[in-house]
Amino acid sequence: MDQSQEKELVKRIKKLVQVNKELEEQVNKLSAQNEELLAKNKEFEELVAKLEPRALEAERKKAKPDTLRFKMATVLYAEIHGFAKVHQNVDSQAMIDELDQIYFEFDQIVSRYNIEKIKTLGDSYMAAGGIPIKNRTNPIEVVMAALEMVNYIESHPRAGVWDLKIGIHSGQVTATAQGKKKVSYDIKGETVNIAHRMNSSCPVGKVNISVMTYELVKEFFHCQYYGKMPVKFLGNVDMYFVERLHPELVLPGTRLQPNEAYRTRFGLIQFGDMQELILDKLERELPGYLYYHNVKHTIDVVTQVELIGWGEGVTDEEILLLKTAGLFHDAGHTIEYANHEYHGTVMARAMLPKYNYTPEQIETICGIIMATKLPPQPETTLQKIICDADLDYLGRSDMIPVAHTLYDELKAQDKIGTLNEWNKLQLKFLSVHQYFTETARNLREVNKQKQIDRVKELIDWDA
Repeated sequence: MDQSQEKELVKRIKKLVQVNKELEEQVNKLSAQNEELLAKNKEFEELVAKLEPRALEAERKKAKPDTLRFKMATVLYAEIHGFAKVHQNVDSQAMIDELDQIYFEFDQIVSRYNIEKIKTLGDSYMAAGGIPIKNRTNPIEVVMAALEMVNYIESHPRAGVWDLKIGIHSGQVTATAQGKKKVSYDIKGETVNIAHRMNSSCPVGKVNISVMTYELVKEFFHCQYYGKMPVKFLGNVDMYFVERLHPELVLPGTRLQPNEAYRTRFGLIQFGDMQELILDKLERELPGYLYYHNVKHTIDVVTQVELIGWGEGVTDEEILLLKTAGLFHDAGHTIEYANHEYHGTVMARAMLPKYNYTPEQIETICGIIMATKLPPQPETTLQKIICDADLDYLGRSDMIPVAHTLYDELKAQDKIGTLNEWNKLQLKFLSVHQYFTETARNLREVNKQKQIDRVKELIDWDA
């Protein structure tokens, strides 16, 4: 490994440490929120029990529309003009019908990108990503939708008649749900106002995004700096025109058709949404006696497969598959202890198609998960990586306290005898265990030998 590779690896390790810290803080936050929600739910149930049916119905009628707050949404504000270029003898109703057809196509585009249409008003069209379901990918999806809208207008049979300009900004919004059978949303906030101003400052045929959106999408799109726009309370906000997807992310000969590199890069960002969902499920549903196979262990494995994967030189797609397998490898504990690996694959097969994993990727992920079943017998490089990540603690300085949590877990299920017996088993396991990858051996093997000496000191050989 040359000096530049070592610097890059150190940089990535520092990033992983920070991500791991943020995940632990997130888990603690989710746990606190869960307890708070349970307490509030109990109070609500007690209150409902005291209300008479008539009083309860009256309270429901008084209820205001649901108001939701989103920390990170992306608002698209588009304006389309055409009537000013039309001669007086042109049927205005036909033009209106044509505009309706354009808006219909816009609806199809935003639907494909899981974006919520907010409203149309005259020649204005507004949509937002990241509502009502929160996600990290909404800036990318909204910009993709905007480029498709521009492409549709440019290829329209009467392209010279219709003009389109789009402004986009990412930030906090407040959304109010309306309707019963078909729910729609009205959004408010500074983010909406800035998106509108991005549109007002945008030349015809362009997609103008704020610097806030630019920072979230610059790894996907080639953008051209446009200038600054003064915004109250924010000062001068930089603006960028979105030109196209980066060439390495599109199929040859196309402008907007993503290739496998795009899908992998997008999937690594989308993984954060899935991870939050699974960690929350584990926090709520894992049995209380799982002192070792808990949320922290899952976070450790997800972090470690990425680190070892980089050391082993695997591709970005393989990193995504490893992290996904790490996320699900112990999720089956919510169903059964003995066969949790199998149940983890069942959960993965059910969820991963919703996140656009291919059947081939899902099969690979399930094979990686099953490789963690003891005793480990990995066959592929990816399976070897997760097996080393799963037992990474054997070569860490905190091996003894971590091992004790596993002992407590087994003891709670009457699967182990005394602590002294456990230490003898640990010594036997450590003595025969070998890491499968060169990276893990370089990182942990030396420390693991020290752990053997430490465990020997804990054993009462006369007992």
